[in-house]
Amino acid sequence: MAKVLVIDDESSIRRTLKEILGFEKYEVDMAANGIDGLELAKATAYDVILLDIKMPEMDGMEVLDSLKQFTDCPVIMISGHATIETAVEAIKKGAYDFIVKPPDLNRLLITLRNAIDKKNLVNETKILKKEIEKKYEIVGSSPVMLQLKEMITRVAPTNARVLIEGENGTGKELVARQIHEQSSRTKSPFLEVNCAAIPSELIESQLFGHEKGSFTSAIKQRLGDFELAHGGTLFLDEIGDMSLSAQAKVLRALQENKITRVGGEKEINMDVRVLAASNKNLPEEIARGNFREDLYHRLSVIVIQVPPLRERIDDIPLLVHHFINELSSLQGKPNKEITDEALKILQTFKWTGNVRELHNVVERLLILCDKEITAKDIETFVKPLML
Repeated sequence: MAKVLVIDDESSIRRTLKEILGFEKYEVDMAANGIDGLELAKATAYDVILLDIKMPEMDGMEVLDSLKQFTDCPVIMISGHATIETAVEAIKKGAYDFIVKPPDLNRLLITLRNAIDKKNLVNETKILKKEIEKKYEIVGSSPVMLQLKEMITRVAPTNARVLIEGENGTGKELVARQIHEQSSRTKSPFLEVNCAAIPSELIESQLFGHEKGSFTSAIKQRLGDFELAHGGTLFLDEIGDMSLSAQAKVLRALQENKITRVGGEKEINMDVRVLAASNKNLPEEIARGNFREDLYHRLSVIVIQVPPLRERIDDIPLLVHHFINELSSLQGKPNKEITDEALKILQTFKWTGNVRELHNVVERLLILCDKEITAKDIETFVKPLML
């Protein structure tokens, strides 16, 4: 049941609204002045607040200013002395809507429902954002990881291009995500392109888009990832596998901040921060003629090296507990304990697949083990499969 707070100095209005809203299954609290209303709003989480403007001691505009300092609850202003200027001022101060007294019943109920829907949507968005942040959290307190986190903190607020190097499974995408989340572009799109997974004949269309009829299967216009990421961040993963022709186009885009769709002639301005990652040694690829040196220098304003798991074995206990919590939550099952002896054995392995391999091992143990993960379980379910 949604909770509504009515703040109005007219007892007849309070009584009428309580009856109407109560009939519609709302839980209603009332306050006869702004001061009492603020106290109630601080003590209770309301879904909507109906706030009169003309009140003694403290008027509605002052109450609205105070409410916005501690709650994001939608506030609907109501007044019998409405002017366009007053309504505009209220909306500018953060009010959800403005309703004239005596309120039209249908409009009031629709506005209430819309305000509650918006509040629920905002709350769901916050929850999802927290889940995403948790999913892409960088776990580790070893010296190399503290150094990595410090580097991210320094680089993120800038617009500098970053080349992220590291073996498969080390968490290069997590680094890219953290750079985006800690940047001024965090509210704009983050798009990831796996250059190794897209055929060379399609990569240009993926990145730059295409015009209708530009090739056989181009039955309609398509926007490329550079356009879709406008204002945000484009992460080019495994860029060492990109074709030379696509590399040339990416280089031009980075030089001119403009792109042209495949089959098109119009130049399109873009505002995109480009992050790239590779598990290959790009200077060696340059020497072999597989990667453009000029593109390498464009991408590597900042180079971040993500350490392999074997160089941060002190982080393995932290990672294991993190994965146990994460996977148990996803599976809807209680967490399992793991013994210190089991953790010490995990720290002795080579981990050629790095953090991704450790994640898979933890998932396997959660499925196959009983209430506690022991050293015997590691010997049985993990050791025989390690390379």
